[in-house]
Amino acid sequence: MTETSTARAKGPIVFLDYDQVELDRCYDQANWAPNAPIVHERTDVNAARARQALGEPERLAYGPTEIEKLDLFRCGKPNAPTMIYVHGGAWRTGSSTRCHAPAELFVNAGINFIALDFINVDEAGGSLFPMIDQVRRAVVWVYRNAASFGADPEKLYVFGHSSGAHLTGNILTTDWPAKYDAPFTILKGGMVTSGMYELAPVRLSARSKYVNFTDEMVEELSSIRHIDRLRCPIVVSYGDRESPEFQRQNRDFAVAVEKAGKPVKLQVARGYNHFEIAETLASPYGLLGRAALELIGAGAKG
Repeated sequence: MTETSTARAKGPIVFLDYDQVELDRCYDQANWAPNAPIVHERTDVNAARARQALGEPERLAYGPTEIEKLDLFRCGKPNAPTMIYVHGGAWRTGSSTRCHAPAELFVNAGINFIALDFINVDEAGGSLFPMIDQVRRAVVWVYRNAASFGADPEKLYVFGHSSGAHLTGNILTTDWPAKYDAPFTILKGGMVTSGMYELAPVRLSARSKYVNFTDEMVEELSSIRHIDRLRCPIVVSYGDRESPEFQRQNRDFAVAVEKAGKPVKLQVARGYNHFEIAETLASPYGLLGRAALELIGAGAKG
């Protein structure tokens, strides 16, 4: 479904039935979430409340550069699972600090919570490859250092929202043995929410003004093309008030995973837009919070 203004003549088709204006609108969430500033403010307030309840997280380096750090909230339980959060922000903004709100849910459930920081696409000169490499190396660091903070390296899970879900899709479809000398089974489960898994249409949108898309980038970093490397159950979610393209991207990814014979659960958040859905991860009764606890619970039993 597209929203073509009656005051504007439709231009040449660029992708599916979208002209350039419509496609650009679909990849700009501001058009579909007018309350975004309010949600962002709420996110910061709730993150601060979580830190007040739990104390400040440990700030640990997973790599050599200043940005390659993570925030760790320990649950204090021996051999506990760990959830790793990969933030969104259109590949341009966002930080680990803004992802702290769900930490209280996980810590209280006996699960360590980690939020990652990493380079943004502007700092990387328009390339997505440095971001992908950093978040992948962060996962490997957590795997290899889990015992140092009382975690079980065999119980690692990852969550990503928006552009963070794009990064997470690539984390989940990494050739770990070949590229990072790590086992294919490094992750026991993953959650991707409101993300992009095929970059071809994104390349055609206004996002190409700040991302220097190349054929190699589209091929290598479209996780829907590498489902053969997926080795764990995943949950795919989106809100029904997001743009049509973000809804389609998530539906198509879930369908492709299912067709490949791999375990996947698709969830639609009724009445939620792109930013509101992320808030549900902080509640055990929220769509994402409940799904995360169920995923980790199933993984722990398995």
